[in-house]
Amino acid sequence: MPKYMYSGNYNQKGVAGLLKDGGRARHAEAKRIAEEIGGTLEAYYWAYGSTDFFMIMDVPSESLAIKLSLRVGASGVFSGNLTPLISVEQMEEAITAELPEMTLPGE
Repeated sequence: MPKYMYSGNYNQKGVAGLLKDGGRARHAEAKRIAEEIGGTLEAYYWAYGSTDFFMIMDVPSESLAIKLSLRVGASGVFSGNLTPLISVEQMEEAITAELPEMTLPGE
């Protein structure tokens, strides 16, 4: 199943909701959503610095991951980033894939 990292930053309304409902409620909702679309929530973390939160989810399809990202982004309570994650096996397969000869700009 494809794995994605969703990370983002809360705006004022999002922080107010987090303070009101608590971290466990946010984690539980993310887990519920992941399970209802046929996936799993692997990790959920908050951070301080340039990014407020990170979560890693297994999502059954790229289309569902994109739709989830769009729906969450449309809420307006935070800005987020959807990042497809690459496993060791996928990286090994990519490294050994054959490409045709090509001329890149400036070559």
